[in-house]
Amino acid sequence: MEIKELRSFCAAARLHSISRAAEKLDLGQPTVTMHIKRLEDEMGGPLFDRVRRPIQLTPAGTALLELATPLVEGIDALMVKAHVKEEEYPVRVASTHVMIGHALLRAVRVFLKRYPHAHLRIRSGTMHEVLNMVAEGEVDLALTPSPGRSEQFNFTGLFAYERVLITPRPHPLLEEPLRSLEQIVKYPLIMTGRETYTRNILEAEFKRRGLTWDVLVELESMDHIKRYVALGMGVSVGPQVAIEPGDERELGIIGLSTLMPVEQAGVVTLAGKTLSTSAHNLIAAIRDTLSPQARRGAASG
Repeated sequence: MEIKELRSFCAAARLHSISRAAEKLDLGQPTVTMHIKRLEDEMGGPLFDRVRRPIQLTPAGTALLELATPLVEGIDALMVKAHVKEEEYPVRVASTHVMIGHALLRAVRVFLKRYPHAHLRIRSGTMHEVLNMVAEGEVDLALTPSPGRSEQFNFTGLFAYERVLITPRPHPLLEEPLRSLEQIVKYPLIMTGRETYTRNILEAEFKRRGLTWDVLVELESMDHIKRYVALGMGVSVGPQVAIEPGDERELGIIGLSTLMPVEQAGVVTLAGKTLSTSAHNLIAAIRDTLSPQARRGAASG
């Protein structure tokens, strides 16, 4: 005897109709008929009197209904509660210092609107630290630039990770075409910490070209960096994802896709790790918020 067979039987008994039971359970009528036939074979006799319409229970059917109803209802309630509990299971997510205040924040806003009772545990760090958190099982997933080819991680790319030059307004760099990084190092830099991803990429490019540069202010937050740039203390290079609507009123923003590499950013998980329903829901919110299609839809709306 299987629970699906008992569920079909109880529905047909309550509704006095196999076709209506199939509709309620979202099953085909032949499937419900087959379930009831199997029960009748196991019970050794008919459970319904099919001569009269609507169908009625036989004495054996009445006895089975009394025993099966609390069992089916209990299991169905258990499944619903288990699903609700799994959706409320805490999701542990990490992201880099830059993305956590911009890209991840947007996705979390959407996630919590969809699942107001969900629980999140959020951590930040450098890209190296975040990937270690994933590798050690400290978090379920991370939102980062691509970790590159790795058998240790699964990576789903969601959006281009471009860099931009950020200047105060007005500024000489806004008045001339930006053709080389040599033009940028003429000015003091306001940058994130030494171990952050974009700074490492930028300084590697400077070194490759034999340039010298001066980091005047070093901060972890791109929001703070943008404020110091707006004061006129220097210029910065940061990910385009850190630029928010309205920033262009105080800042000059110039794309660096021709001078610095454009990479993918997205969701990193540990290869082979089983994720909870809540974790999958968060990944869906990240994808729906940050993918190019989602951003185009938001812009057109």
